[in-house]
Amino acid sequence: MALWQHDEELFGLMRKELFTAVVGDTLDKLGYTHQFLPPNIRALRMDMVVVGRAMPVLEADYFGEVVSGHSELSAQAFGLMFRALDDLKPNEVYVATGGSPRYALWGELMSTRAMHLKASGAVLDGYSRDTFGIFRLNFPTFSYGSYGQDQGVRGKVVDFRVSVEIGGIRIHPGDIVFGDVDGVVVVPRAAEVEVIAKALEKVRTENLVRKAIEEGMSTVEAFAKFGVM
Repeated sequence: MALWQHDEELFGLMRKELFTAVVGDTLDKLGYTHQFLPPNIRALRMDMVVVGRAMPVLEADYFGEVVSGHSELSAQAFGLMFRALDDLKPNEVYVATGGSPRYALWGELMSTRAMHLKASGAVLDGYSRDTFGIFRLNFPTFSYGSYGQDQGVRGKVVDFRVSVEIGGIRIHPGDIVFGDVDGVVVVPRAAEVEVIAKALEKVRTENLVRKAIEEGMSTVEAFAKFGVM
């Protein structure tokens, strides 16, 4: 019998019982050994948690808000950013990469729109801004940190709902993105049922290990009995 019937149940289970370290451990055991995004992509506030399906967004550096060029995007402020933002679906995570870290990729107004669309959060291979506004909204945002410089005259979104890479980690549309204080991990959609089921099993077993150690069992005995640590 399936542990969940739909995404709402799945993400509810993950929020309630899982954390990124145990999901990462499970991915390692199943041969997916390179699924954590680089450690400089961190929760804007330590208690923020994001879990949802990736909506990848591809950025590019530009050198002016309106630029003459062969691409029609060159003459379009922010490129496809507004279209990408408006295309967010419930439980999706805006995952942006591609530009250089010279400007912020996310801010308060984008968070406001994303919340209205019931998106789950934003994961950025770069900076975010309007930090106090994001805190007021309590919108889960993971980035390099706070930096006020705008992307308007420096970058554009050139595509979205395409596969991207961050730190060599491939992120496909619909993959699960899970982030907490320990970082952001990507669960490939093709493996998600096995990964999450085994992660739930592991964390429930770890709870037994914790209780046994608290009651005086040695770590050697605990690992021999339970097989996790």
